[in-house]
Order: sequence, then C-alpha cells, then structure tokens
Amino acid sequence: MTPVVHVISFITAKFDVAGEKPNPINPIAGESVLHWLRERLAPAGYTATEPDAEDWGWYVDVLGADATYLLGASGEPDERGAPVDWTLQVHKRRSLRDRITGRNRMTRDDPLVALIERIVSEDPGITDIHVDRDA
Repeated sequence: MTPVVHVISFITAKFDVAGEKPNPINPIAGESVLHWLRERLAPAGYTATEPDAEDWGWYVDVLGADATYLLGASGEPDERGAPVDWTLQVHKRRSLRDRITGRNRMTRDDPLVALIERIVSEDPGITDIHVDRDA
C-alpha cells in the first residue's frame, strides 16, 4: 500500500527567504517556514528538530500525539519580497511492525495535519491555502 502524505500549499510573503541559510544541496527555501511552525507547534505539545536541508527543500522531525512525523517545506521565490508559493508535506513515520500489521496509518483527520492547517488558516498574511489529504 502506498503511504499517505498530506500536502498543504499556500502563498505568502511573510517569510524572509533571503535571510535563510543556503540549502547546500539545491537552492530551495523552506527553513524560515519550519522555524515559524516549530514555534507554533510547541504549545500544542509537539517538539520538532532544527530544520535541515534535503534535495527537495527543508525538513524537521516532529514528535507528538504518540507519533513521529517528517514535516517538509519548500518554496522557490521569483523575486525578493514577492509572495512565495509554499508546499508543506507531512509524512507519518511507521515502524516495520506497524507497516506489516497495518497499524498507525496516516488518516485523513491526522491531528498534526489539522493543527498545521489551523495555524496556516488563522494567519492573515497567508492566502490561497489548499490541503490535499490524498497525495
């Protein structure tokens, strides 16, 4: 069975892409979005690692609600200060035993995805929000 990935996309100019550390693999932004989300996930009981680079953007590992996730972020700005199309990917990590037995699957109502969707939706500087629960 293909793993379920939830994808949240939105547009905003609120993050300082120019102030991010350069991604040493590919010139893709995402560190600033993940720092912003880390601060907002903590009060809900989620802990996240420091952002790290990947070839498709940036990621953090998130722990909370008795689950572990990989949260990825990527955005490619056209020009300095212009709104950026951002993509967040949420992958739920599952043990081999979980995969064999079919337990601990990512569900359409996953609590971390619901929280991220609420955080993004409540920010007035973020527009064009789309959530794909079947990616």
